[in-house]
Amino acid sequence: MINNLQEIIEAYESRDLKALNLLAVPTCRTLNKRADFRSLLMLSCNNLKHLTKIDTLEADAIILNLEDGVSKVDKPFALVLCAIFLSYYKRCDKKLIVRVNALNEGGYDEIAYLKNFMPDAIRVPKIRDKKEVESVCELLDEKIELHLSIETKEAWNSMLELRVDKNVTTFYLGILDIFADMKLSQTLISRENPVVLYMLSHFLISSKSIGVKPVSFVYQEFKKLPEFEMWLSLEKSMGYDAKGCLSPTQASIANRVFTSSEAEIKRAEIIVKLFELKQEEGISGFEDKEFGFIDEPIYKGALATLNKNV
Repeated sequence: MINNLQEIIEAYESRDLKALNLLAVPTCRTLNKRADFRSLLMLSCNNLKHLTKIDTLEADAIILNLEDGVSKVDKPFALVLCAIFLSYYKRCDKKLIVRVNALNEGGYDEIAYLKNFMPDAIRVPKIRDKKEVESVCELLDEKIELHLSIETKEAWNSMLELRVDKNVTTFYLGILDIFADMKLSQTLISRENPVVLYMLSHFLISSKSIGVKPVSFVYQEFKKLPEFEMWLSLEKSMGYDAKGCLSPTQASIANRVFTSSEAEIKRAEIIVKLFELKQEEGISGFEDKEFGFIDEPIYKGALATLNKNV
């Protein structure tokens, strides 16, 4: 429990920004460097009730949101509340990622302020090109990861150039914004549409080819859970292992779907053991009665499965 929670509530409800600012004290945090997050749950930083529940939420990562869903009048309060809760969570088993506003809409100032409170990552929306990413890297503390939302046609066309620094670790697919920017109807977004399948494939391969983790798009119809799970199954079959979520229930389903089954894990364990035994004999490719031909790429794939489920 936050010791001064009542003081925070009173300052926020009375719209006393000065009092809130006095409660935001930079502190040293132990940064969460996990890269195996499956569910990323969006929480608006102007909602105190939701912020106080971070400990209890079944999500691998929390997106502390300052952008969409936070009104212009609430944004200064949301920013300070974000800082206060970062200070409180000096260590957190959930990755705490702050989604700032677009760079030309206050994002630079928010990053400059929040870097003193050491979020695990900063997520920048509506990024457009390499120069913008470089400008953020110059401003950001080198210990903080930089996550980018790919939701403009410019970013889509320059994806392979955007990893300008090792701290650029994650891309988010903003499919609704990309469709709007490209003047495509959002009614086209379905699991059967070849354009959508192409976008999902291109986004995943482009991200992974430069060593960046791809996060699939947020499914807005958060009450349509069967359809949400079908999207997850499709994305898992393509190679995705993470998705943005709007509700704790979505996060719970994403965690379940993106966790390898016991059979998958057992298969990977056996392949790793077989390969390493043969490798000691100087053999790097062999036929197995149960698993077929096993070589180094198959071995590395099995290792990836095990590492993902550690």
